[in-house]
Amino acid sequence: MQSQATDERNAERSKGPVEQVIDTLASGMGNGVGWLAEHGVLFAIFAIIWVAVGVGLVMSQGTVDQTWETIRSLPIVVQAVVWLVFLPVMAGLWIWESTWPLIVRIVLVASLAGWNLLILLPKAAQSVKP
Repeated sequence: MQSQATDERNAERSKGPVEQVIDTLASGMGNGVGWLAEHGVLFAIFAIIWVAVGVGLVMSQGTVDQTWETIRSLPIVVQAVVWLVFLPVMAGLWIWESTWPLIVRIVLVASLAGWNLLILLPKAAQSVKP
Protein backbone atom coordinates (compact mmCIF):
# COMPACT_ATOMS: atom_id res chain seq x y z
CA MET A 1 0.00 0.00 0.00
CA GLN A 2 2.77 2.39 0.91
CA SER A 3 4.74 1.63 -2.25
CA GLN A 4 1.69 2.49 -4.36
CA ALA A 5 1.40 5.90 -2.68
CA THR A 6 5.14 6.47 -3.20
CA ASP A 7 4.82 5.53 -6.88
CA GLU A 8 1.95 8.01 -7.31
CA ARG A 9 3.98 10.81 -5.69
CA ASN A 10 6.96 10.03 -7.91
CA ALA A 11 4.70 10.11 -10.98
CA GLU A 12 3.42 13.54 -9.93
CA ARG A 13 6.98 14.82 -9.46
CA SER A 14 8.08 13.57 -12.86
CA LYS A 15 5.46 15.71 -14.66
CA GLY A 16 6.79 18.86 -16.19
CA PRO A 17 5.26 22.26 -15.38
CA VAL A 18 3.27 22.42 -18.63
CA GLU A 19 1.90 18.93 -18.09
CA GLN A 20 0.88 19.84 -14.54
CA VAL A 21 -0.96 22.95 -15.80
CA ILE A 22 -2.74 20.96 -18.51
CA ASP A 23 -3.64 18.22 -16.03
CA THR A 24 -5.05 20.75 -13.57
CA LEU A 25 -7.08 22.56 -16.26
CA ALA A 26 -8.43 19.36 -17.78
CA SER A 27 -9.41 17.95 -14.38
CA GLY A 28 -11.08 21.22 -13.40
CA MET A 29 -13.00 21.50 -16.67
CA GLY A 30 -14.04 17.86 -16.55
CA ASN A 31 -15.23 18.20 -12.98
CA GLY A 32 -17.06 21.42 -13.86
CA VAL A 33 -18.89 19.89 -16.80
CA GLY A 34 -19.72 16.84 -14.69
CA TRP A 35 -21.20 19.06 -11.99
CA LEU A 36 -23.24 21.02 -14.58
CA ALA A 37 -24.62 17.78 -16.03
CA GLU A 38 -25.33 16.22 -12.64
CA HIS A 39 -27.26 19.24 -11.37
CA GLY A 40 -29.33 19.75 -14.51
CA VAL A 41 -27.69 22.97 -15.65
CA LEU A 42 -26.68 21.52 -19.03
CA PHE A 43 -30.19 20.12 -19.44
CA ALA A 44 -31.65 23.59 -18.84
CA ILE A 45 -29.20 25.28 -21.22
CA PHE A 46 -29.86 22.84 -24.04
CA ALA A 47 -33.62 22.87 -23.38
CA ILE A 48 -33.63 26.66 -23.78
CA ILE A 49 -31.56 26.42 -26.97
CA TRP A 50 -33.81 23.72 -28.46
CA VAL A 51 -36.95 25.69 -27.59
CA ALA A 52 -35.41 28.75 -29.28
CA VAL A 53 -34.62 26.67 -32.38
CA GLY A 54 -38.17 25.29 -32.40
CA VAL A 55 -39.72 28.72 -31.99
CA GLY A 56 -37.43 30.04 -34.71
CA LEU A 57 -38.49 27.29 -37.09
CA VAL A 58 -42.18 27.89 -36.44
CA MET A 59 -42.21 31.69 -36.20
CA SER A 60 -39.34 32.78 -38.43
CA GLN A 61 -37.29 30.32 -40.44
CA GLY A 62 -35.20 33.25 -41.68
CA THR A 63 -33.85 33.68 -38.15
CA VAL A 64 -32.60 30.09 -38.09
CA ASP A 65 -31.10 30.53 -41.56
CA GLN A 66 -29.39 33.75 -40.46
CA THR A 67 -28.02 32.03 -37.33
CA TRP A 68 -26.57 29.25 -39.49
CA GLU A 69 -24.97 31.78 -41.87
CA THR A 70 -23.58 33.82 -38.96
CA ILE A 71 -21.93 30.76 -37.44
CA ARG A 72 -20.54 29.72 -40.83
CA SER A 73 -19.02 33.18 -41.31
CA LEU A 74 -17.01 32.94 -38.09
CA PRO A 75 -13.30 32.06 -38.23
CA ILE A 76 -12.75 28.31 -38.58
CA VAL A 77 -11.28 27.93 -35.09
CA VAL A 78 -14.31 29.64 -33.53
CA GLN A 79 -16.62 27.48 -35.65
CA ALA A 80 -14.83 24.38 -34.39
CA VAL A 81 -15.31 25.48 -30.78
CA VAL A 82 -19.01 26.24 -31.36
CA TRP A 83 -19.50 22.85 -33.04
CA LEU A 84 -17.69 21.09 -30.20
CA VAL A 85 -19.60 22.81 -27.39
CA PHE A 86 -23.03 22.73 -29.04
CA LEU A 87 -22.66 19.60 -31.20
CA PRO A 88 -26.29 18.34 -31.04
CA VAL A 89 -27.73 21.77 -31.83
CA MET A 90 -25.23 22.39 -34.61
CA ALA A 91 -26.03 18.98 -36.09
CA GLY A 92 -29.71 19.93 -35.93
CA LEU A 93 -29.05 23.21 -37.72
CA TRP A 94 -26.97 21.41 -40.34
CA ILE A 95 -29.81 18.93 -40.90
CA TRP A 96 -32.33 21.76 -41.15
CA GLU A 97 -30.22 23.64 -43.69
CA SER A 98 -29.84 20.55 -45.88
CA THR A 99 -31.96 20.02 -48.99
CA TRP A 100 -33.61 16.87 -47.66
CA PRO A 101 -37.41 16.58 -47.73
CA LEU A 102 -39.16 18.67 -45.07
CA ILE A 103 -40.65 15.69 -43.20
CA VAL A 104 -37.23 14.01 -42.94
CA ARG A 105 -35.67 17.21 -41.57
CA ILE A 106 -38.47 17.69 -39.03
CA VAL A 107 -38.25 14.11 -37.80
CA LEU A 108 -34.45 14.17 -37.57
CA VAL A 109 -34.22 17.54 -35.79
CA ALA A 110 -37.01 16.63 -33.33
CA SER A 111 -35.41 13.23 -32.67
CA LEU A 112 -32.00 14.80 -32.15
CA ALA A 113 -33.44 17.36 -29.73
CA GLY A 114 -35.29 14.66 -27.80
CA TRP A 115 -32.22 12.42 -27.61
CA ASN A 116 -30.02 15.33 -26.51
CA LEU A 117 -32.39 16.31 -23.70
CA LEU A 118 -32.89 12.69 -22.63
CA ILE A 119 -29.14 12.17 -22.35
CA LEU A 120 -28.73 15.35 -20.29
CA LEU A 121 -31.66 14.61 -18.00
CA PRO A 122 -30.36 14.77 -14.41
CA LYS A 123 -30.11 11.45 -12.57
CA ALA A 124 -32.52 12.66 -9.90
CA ALA A 125 -35.25 13.16 -12.51
CA GLN A 126 -34.47 9.82 -14.19
CA SER A 127 -34.96 7.84 -10.98
CA VAL A 128 -38.48 9.22 -10.32
CA LYS A 129 -41.02 6.55 -11.18
CA PRO A 130 -44.65 7.44 -11.91
